[in-house]
Amino acid sequence: MSRVEERLDSIVARYHEINDLMMQNEVVSDRKLMAKLGREQNEITPIVETYEEYKKVKAAVEDAKLLMEEDDKEIREMAEMELEENEPKIQQYLDKLELLLVPKDPNDSHNCIIEIRGAAGGDEGNIFAGDLYRMYAKYCESKGWRTEVIEMEDSEAGGFSLVSFKVDGDGAYGTFKFESGSHRVQRVPKTESQGRIHTSTATVLCMPEIEEEDFDIDMNDLEIETMRSSGAGGQHINKTDSAVRIVHKPTGIVVKCQDGRSQHENRATALMTIRARVYEERQRELDEKNGAERRTKIGTGDRSEKIRTYNYPQNRVTDHRIGFNVNQLDRIIDGRMEELMQALILADQQAKLAGEQQV
Repeated sequence: MSRVEERLDSIVARYHEINDLMMQNEVVSDRKLMAKLGREQNEITPIVETYEEYKKVKAAVEDAKLLMEEDDKEIREMAEMELEENEPKIQQYLDKLELLLVPKDPNDSHNCIIEIRGAAGGDEGNIFAGDLYRMYAKYCESKGWRTEVIEMEDSEAGGFSLVSFKVDGDGAYGTFKFESGSHRVQRVPKTESQGRIHTSTATVLCMPEIEEEDFDIDMNDLEIETMRSSGAGGQHINKTDSAVRIVHKPTGIVVKCQDGRSQHENRATALMTIRARVYEERQRELDEKNGAERRTKIGTGDRSEKIRTYNYPQNRVTDHRIGFNVNQLDRIIDGRMEELMQALILADQQAKLAGEQQV
């Protein structure tokens, strides 16, 4: 048995162990443990299913090779047809398993918190931030993922100087994590009377939602205050101090949440967000200390890194990290991003297979 098959057998054993655990009363009554086991099971299910198919095909090929030694001509012809059909499948399944076994970020299956800020270009940068928010929201809708606004600072000219929101969906972070960085737009702003093309930017930061048991944040490091909500959201918000602002004193990270229906809801959302922000900052510091490049060669996740250009006059989107060019900006900005997202995921897998990830 090869080392790969030994590894696959251990994954299958773990899959069945999780099944058994999830039927035990003490586990069923522990909501957080059930969620954790469920995520782990979802991550390894494609590996288990593909390995089972591989073993079936491999057994069929071995049986056909034995039948090729029979004296009966018809049996040999049938065996030959079996071999012709199944032998190529073995390599196909091995290639698929190779990709599935690529080390994954343990946070890939988590929900995602996305923060978009208008950057260079003043009003136009804020308007573009609004365009990016709507693009992501429509993409989430197409995948059946739920979005929930955490914080929103409107811009007078349109769009947002800041908008942060949570994406609730299986594998949301694994899909969105390559969106972190500086997004550049080239177009004629509505306020431009001479018809000149301007270049503006908005920055995107994508973070995994981190469960309390996975990353403990010291409540003594937090300064929590309530305040009167402002802006849209219903008449009730101006009557109570329902908005919550949290400062993480050691890092200076600030999170404000006011879109919930109650102070309790806003507090829970703000705590979830501050945990993700502090976790992200700690990971960044750890990577810098170890001299490691973040994630893969595709991108560092740094907001200053220009990752993509949206050129309106030429209806073109260019992702500079993987050389992806497509003259379908109108489709992508409308949320039809699947081709782009899959190209990024594939490039990440290929980089890992080539050994480009630094650890």
